[in-house]
Amino acid sequence: MRSTFMGLETSKRGLYTQQTALYTTGHNIGNANTPGYSRQRVNMQATSGFPGVGMNAGTMPGFLGTGVEAGSIQRIRDTFVDHQFRSESTKLGYWESRSNAIAQMEDVIGEPSEYGLQKSMSDFWQSLQTLAANPENGGARAVVVERGAAVADSFNYIFKSVSEIKGNLGDEIDFGTKTINSLLSQIGELNKQIATVEPNGYLPNDLYDARDGLLDQLSSLVPIETSYEKTGGRAPAIAEGTVTVKIKHNGTEGAITVVQKNKVAEMSVNGKVDGALPDAMTGFTFKGGPITEPEGKSLDVNDMIKSGEMRSLVESYGYTTPPPESTVKGLYPEMMAKLDKMASAFAEAFNTVHESGTDLKGAQGEPFFVKNDGTDTFTASNIAVNEAIRKDPNLLAASTSPIGSAEVGNGQNAKKLGDVFFDKKVGLDGSSVQSFYAQAIGQLGVEGQQAIKMTDSSGTLLLSVSNRRDSISSVSLDEEMTDMIRFQQAYNASARMITVMDEALDKIINGMGTVGR
Repeated sequence: MRSTFMGLETSKRGLYTQQTALYTTGHNIGNANTPGYSRQRVNMQATSGFPGVGMNAGTMPGFLGTGVEAGSIQRIRDTFVDHQFRSESTKLGYWESRSNAIAQMEDVIGEPSEYGLQKSMSDFWQSLQTLAANPENGGARAVVVERGAAVADSFNYIFKSVSEIKGNLGDEIDFGTKTINSLLSQIGELNKQIATVEPNGYLPNDLYDARDGLLDQLSSLVPIETSYEKTGGRAPAIAEGTVTVKIKHNGTEGAITVVQKNKVAEMSVNGKVDGALPDAMTGFTFKGGPITEPEGKSLDVNDMIKSGEMRSLVESYGYTTPPPESTVKGLYPEMMAKLDKMASAFAEAFNTVHESGTDLKGAQGEPFFVKNDGTDTFTASNIAVNEAIRKDPNLLAASTSPIGSAEVGNGQNAKKLGDVFFDKKVGLDGSSVQSFYAQAIGQLGVEGQQAIKMTDSSGTLLLSVSNRRDSISSVSLDEEMTDMIRFQQAYNASARMITVMDEALDKIINGMGTVGR
């Protein structure tokens, strides 16, 4: 037999459930501008009907409903869109970092401009033409010496600046490694908290959001793949469980597991000495946590997927290719090598011509360029003008007259010195000094344009996926206001139903008298 107070209990359940929905709506509204927050909803479900099923259950001409309950409070999220977002975030991280690295190099080289190396070399060549026409002019000689010093200074400045930026990129790699370790540690800690809450029958939606935010940040640094493991106990079927994070690569051993439950691996740079990075990256090592090997697992730079900010930083900083070549490649090392090669070829060829001529005193020409660090090879960092020639421009060998000849001012050697700039046999792969440098700058410009184009393309795709994700998960105040009115009306109706039941019960209890009264 049904209870007299059954209608009261049914309405009370409706009251509590609509109240829970209103609380959740308020929570959504409060977090409308919270980064990474996913809107939540109450999954309402009907409670078991009356009478219950069983041999001793009563019989009645119907199956009465007993109201509603809040089955769960679930956040609205699409895992497929999350996967797309992280994939595009990894691509954008790579191209954005590469674009910034190229932009910094372009700023240092500064071509074309009135102050770059190309301008310095052009001025140097022009001064040699003037000297060829006026070989005995002291002013013309002084200008040649100073323009030659300007070329050497330009080489020195560009090389030093590029080296400094390369060092900054190394600092970014070091900082990126620490950031990854911090993110992995936080994800492991959230896994631990989630594994504590879920078995009690709850959905820690805000913890899920915090964890997803960390995964989004991690995906911009390295390409990752994620999987989820149930926590057991009384965890709801829709509970996400703990996340397992793996870093993808092109090696033969498969992805490297860096987070599993609350176990976290630590990432370090291979080859560091006293905290300093090696001149060329070889790889990273992951130790501890889910990695059981005592020596850890190594990630060779050549196996890194061409995606993510860390891969881009490694490519810009420089890395060692696999044997048997074992050469150093990378944006900055390759440009530094080109500058060294160009400076060496130019200085050697220029000195050869200069030493074949005679100075204003009829003596054989001395080396015009010297190495200021005592090494045996010219580089962009050590090229300098001979100090003796800087002090006495008359030592400039502008003539082709025989040594000791009375004819010391024919200026023919100055013309030959000018021809060095366009000589394709100076050891620059069949290119002249001018064209070699132009090719290097042109290639840098092409790579810069590609990086900008890919950055814009990746950014557009990421924005598109982000908007799609926001349309699913973000809070719409218009929608929440509509839900608030809807739940409020349902709450008021349940409250009115309780009033009706109260009046009915009052009639039964106080309005039905005894017989004969």
